[in-house]
Order: sequence, then structure tokens, then C-alpha cells
Amino acid sequence: MNRLIDIVLEDQSVLLIKMGELTYQTLSISIKAYIDGLTVQDQVRDMSDRLMLMADKVEDRAFELITRFQPVASDLRAIKSYMKIGYDFARYGRYALDISYINDRLNGVKECSSDIRLFIEEMSEKVLRMVKISIDALRKHDIDLARTISETEREVDQMYLSHLKKLLDEEQISNKCVISSALMTRYLERIADHAVYVCESILYIVTGEKTRLR
Repeated sequence: MNRLIDIVLEDQSVLLIKMGELTYQTLSISIKAYIDGLTVQDQVRDMSDRLMLMADKVEDRAFELITRFQPVASDLRAIKSYMKIGYDFARYGRYALDISYINDRLNGVKECSSDIRLFIEEMSEKVLRMVKISIDALRKHDIDLARTISETEREVDQMYLSHLKKLLDEEQISNKCVISSALMTRYLERIADHAVYVCESILYIVTGEKTRLR
């Protein structure tokens, strides 16, 4: 027979999965608009604000779980991890908003060479794949899937560093392209980090062990 706290924890998990689906949609819209030079800041801001409200709801439920029930160690582990995942998903939304902001302010990607645009598109695809892994791993509590994120995270880190080196070494890149692409790749690198944090939280929920995947 399920405990009452198990039902509420399941509700918390469902809410987080809905958050995850919204974060993926928000990031996809923002990143595609950046690459295509489109304006979506108002739409992304609305979605980001919704994610923040959902993260607040996750936190409120966490406190309710602690005060109303008598959580054992495994319950507390899940409660803590779900709060952290809610924060990480909210950060996805804020980075999506940052991306849409620099696109609207600079539209610098239009002044970048085709190889830089293709590079950002490739990096974006890797990062979105990481975000999807983090959401799917949460949905299934799949620790094997969660562990697969490490290799792509290393690739994204290397791409970020190599792009910074390219910007430093080449003199013919416009200032708008330098600023815009440097910020864009930085945001992508940070989104990738949060995807890893989500997967580390999932491992902690399932195994009880704090594992670093970076």
C-alpha cells in the first residue's frame, strides 16, 4: 500500500516533467530564433516566467512534504533533489531569455561567417540533446541514461573553449559577431552544465550516492 507521501512525491515528479517539457520548448524556440535572426523575446519571457512560477510551486510543495509528513532519508533525498531540479529547469528558461535578449539587441550572428553560424548550430544541437537526456532520465528515473550525458558535456566544453580561441586568433571578425557568439556559446555551455546537474540529482535520488558526471 502506497504511503500518502509517495502520492505527493509522484505529483512533484509529474510537475517537474511538465517543467522539463516546457524548458525544452523554450530553449528550442530561443535557439532557433537566434540562428535564424528572428525576434521571440516576448514569447520566451512569458515562458521563462511560467517556469519560475513552476519552480516556486516545486519549492512550496517540498516544504509542505517536510512539514506535513514524516519523510525518511530516501524521501528527503528525493525532496531535496526535486527542488534542485526545479531550480535547474528554471535556469534553462533564464538562459533562453538571455539568448533571445542578445539576439534582439545585437543580431550579431548575421555578421558572423557561415562557419561560425554552423558551429553555433552544431553546439546548439548537442546542448538540446543533453537537455532532452536530462528530461527523459527524470521521467524514467533512468540512471544509465543519466550517465550518458558526460561525454557530450565534455564535447560542449571543448567547443566553447575552441570558439573563444578562434575569436582571439582571428582579426577579421566583427565586434557584434564576437560579442554575440561569445555570449551565445557561454549560455549554451552553462545550459549543458545544468543538464549535467539534473542527471547528477537523478543518480542521487535512485542510488543515494552523490556522483559527479563532469
